[in-house]
Amino acid sequence: MLPGLVVGVASGLLQFWMLVRFTKAVTGNGLNKKSILLGISQFLLPLAVLLGCVFLLRDSLLWAASGMAAVLIVCAVARFLKKR
Repeated sequence: MLPGLVVGVASGLLQFWMLVRFTKAVTGNGLNKKSILLGISQFLLPLAVLLGCVFLLRDSLLWAASGMAAVLIVCAVARFLKKR
């Protein structure tokens, strides 16, 4: 349970950080190869993490996915409230 949750939380934080940087690049007209790579990897990260959990931490897969989703939601709401 705990290893999957830790992996999910860490992955969610990394994914949120990459998403914020990518959206700043897109909205600020700073789109370059690095930011495009960041955007693509932001979409591939959950796939890699969840596939890794399937092979290594099969019993913690649900906790990893739940942790990832919860962190993304909490960070997005916190960022929204901070901006408003």
